[in-house]
Amino acid sequence: MSTTTPVPRSGVGRIWRAESFRLRRWTAVWVLAAAWLLLDALFTFVFNWVSYTSGSASFSTEGESKAELLAAILPSALAQNLPQGMPLFGGALMMVLGAIIAGNGYGWGTWKTLFTQGPSRTSTVLGSLLATATAVVGLLVATLALDVAFSLVIAGVESQPVHWPSAGAMGKSVLAALMVMQMWAMAGYLLGTIARSPAVSIGLGLVWNMVIENLLRGVGGSLHAIAVLTHFLPGTAAGSLVGQLAGTDPVNPTPGVLDTLGAARAVVTVGIYLIGLPAIAWWLLRRRDVG
Repeated sequence: MSTTTPVPRSGVGRIWRAESFRLRRWTAVWVLAAAWLLLDALFTFVFNWVSYTSGSASFSTEGESKAELLAAILPSALAQNLPQGMPLFGGALMMVLGAIIAGNGYGWGTWKTLFTQGPSRTSTVLGSLLATATAVVGLLVATLALDVAFSLVIAGVESQPVHWPSAGAMGKSVLAALMVMQMWAMAGYLLGTIARSPAVSIGLGLVWNMVIENLLRGVGGSLHAIAVLTHFLPGTAAGSLVGQLAGTDPVNPTPGVLDTLGAARAVVTVGIYLIGLPAIAWWLLRRRDVG
């Protein structure tokens, strides 16, 4: 009996299968994944654990007691820890991921070949977007597994009882993390489609994520019109969504985590971006000449 996996019949399925295979074999994707997992491990667990065991404060733990440091890296804090780095650092890397997937389609001539010889443009774009979303889901699963492993190791080394967050809290945490990561990946995909270049789209995305939004929020403190504008920005929505879930620390705020918007407003705004960004990318790829 043959054990070969059947090839999907639909154009979307075939493109998703091919794109997923390409992403699995692409070194750049693994480098981005490793960079994010390393950042997550360092800033969520390693620095706090070192500060706890050494008894000295660091730039990320100033003002926190040893008991608070330990509590923040045990399994009971998993729901708060999982999404905290995603609005800024994780979001920036997901934007890079989306940008290289879409932008390299122009640089490598992939779009031209597929649009002239392959399935319909709609099937091609939807399959590519689905593969991008699948890669983000895989990275989220890896992040969750890493966080669970680190928290269990620390609990065992420190002889602490293992208490898990409630199913509801954990479900909200995973959903918020997924929405934020997917939104930034779709933003990068759109930038790659607009710029038709991975390098340009990566540069624009990083400048927007790391610099422009923060500057606008800073200016918004003195200009009401700018403050209102920032309420509609993707970074504000993502940061507020995580902030409503994990809470914000006025003493040691996590970069990118905000309390600007309420939970419902943040969910709706991120949801609009999740739908609107890939829809615009799909429209551009269908309507524009790729030659």
